[in-house]
Amino acid sequence: MPKATWNGKVIAEAKSEETEKVEGNVYFPLSALKKEFFKEAKNTTVCSWKGTANYFDIEVGGKTNTGAAWTYKEPKPAAAKIKNFVAFWKGVKVES
Repeated sequence: MPKATWNGKVIAEAKSEETEKVEGNVYFPLSALKKEFFKEAKNTTVCSWKGTANYFDIEVGGKTNTGAAWTYKEPKPAAAKIKNFVAFWKGVKVES
């Protein structure tokens, strides 16, 4: 079962068939997030084929990992399968 951990806590967990893998990143459905650890960030980036990414800060144990998770709320058609899925970076450990 894929899970994402940071600062000693599981912050997302889902069954393999509920996740998507794109460009080496495991995308978790929003329902898999432990929402108490996530805060919407204001920053965005644009991918030429996926669209605009919106970011989350992750807060665990009094520490903040700024912009360590991202989602595509309105992806371009080529990336439709990851709409409202979340992926991680910046030291978040993802195990499949």
